[in-house]
Amino acid sequence: MPELPEVETYRRFLDEIILHQPITALEVRDAHVLGLDEDILRQRLVGRSVTATRRIGKNCFLELSDGTALALHFGMTGDVGAYRDDHDAPRFTRVALHLADGLRIAFIDPRKFGRIRHADSVAQYQQAKKLGPDALDVTAAHLQRVMSPKKMFVKPLLLDQGITAGLGNWIVDEVLFQAKIHPERRANTLTTKEFKALQAAIQLVLSTAIGHEATYRHFPASFLIHAREWDDSATPGTEQHRFCPRHPKVEIEKSYVGGRATYICPRCQPAPDNIK
Repeated sequence: MPELPEVETYRRFLDEIILHQPITALEVRDAHVLGLDEDILRQRLVGRSVTATRRIGKNCFLELSDGTALALHFGMTGDVGAYRDDHDAPRFTRVALHLADGLRIAFIDPRKFGRIRHADSVAQYQQAKKLGPDALDVTAAHLQRVMSPKKMFVKPLLLDQGITAGLGNWIVDEVLFQAKIHPERRANTLTTKEFKALQAAIQLVLSTAIGHEATYRHFPASFLIHAREWDDSATPGTEQHRFCPRHPKVEIEKSYVGGRATYICPRCQPAPDNIK
């Protein structure tokens, strides 16, 4: 599933090629990915241009010259591409925006779980979907204000898009590892210092992922994500991924928190008393 770093990469790609080009046509190859009627969307797009691109969490927005916005959500397998001729259209192109300079912007989605929607504004969409602040913008004070009254485990709260938008499963595991916080800590037990550590870890993980254009194998060796390559069916020769990058003799543990696969270092992230 495209996570925040991938979507930010898509946004930057679109920002380079789509701005201020009038949209001359909307080509719909599969209306399943549309969140509104095809003809209505065509009326709202054709003749307008994209003035800016934005992103909130895993949602990418094309702000239009009339002040409205096209919202792109990529589901499980969504992507974007660009081409000029029909025979060069990427496989699984579901929708294409034709631009005045001849370029076509493809919304690609093999499994068709993505959606294209139209909103009055980015702010209206954010409010309607009850999205919290983007994870790159979230502050320690916000995290503490919304999480500290809750007795829930910290991991499911960080996955809640209403608290902060854009943190997926592997990202939360990495954030908690970098912050040295166990995923089953109760949020109301976290200190101000730990909320600051969480926010700093969010910045570190996301900025690293975006900087590497979401190519995870290029992440620093100090990241937990390399341990996620190991599971019960790991191929021979990958056993080194089972160990903590800080403590080479300590095995990474896999469990399930809130129904989600979760990886921790038991030394870096000691279990709270409530689960010992």
